[in-house]
Amino acid sequence: MKELVHIELVEGEDALLAGAVDAILDEAAKAQGHPFEGRKVQLRALDADGKMLGGLIGAHLQRWFFVKLLAVSPEARGSGIGAQLLARAEAMAREDGLVGIYLDTFEFQAPRFYLREGYREIGRLPKIGDAPPRIWFAKEFWESGSTT
Repeated sequence: MKELVHIELVEGEDALLAGAVDAILDEAAKAQGHPFEGRKVQLRALDADGKMLGGLIGAHLQRWFFVKLLAVSPEARGSGIGAQLLARAEAMAREDGLVGIYLDTFEFQAPRFYLREGYREIGRLPKIGDAPPRIWFAKEFWESGSTT
């Protein structure tokens, strides 16, 4: 007979819990021969006065670079900062020998931006009721074994 398991809701952020869950996933991936590299990347765009205009948070994940967050402040949108942040992340990923970048966005956010930056749609969650579609994009660096 199986023992009952107690599952509890943890309110707020718990760094210890997040670390423990990451460790379980990392160990399982390592056992399968696919350890997570785990390099975290944080980029910040500042104006001449040091005011933050935007940023990008991402990480290496199975030879891909995953963009978790990319945001530009409302007053700086349309100025090319998002494209500069993404280009810097792409350059770093190429230098690190990664195969490409992937990310997701909601339909109401920036799908046209990513298409304009050379990304292609690779999947989506559909619109259901008032839940907007979520779209995944990728840009591959290696085609037929090349790094161009």
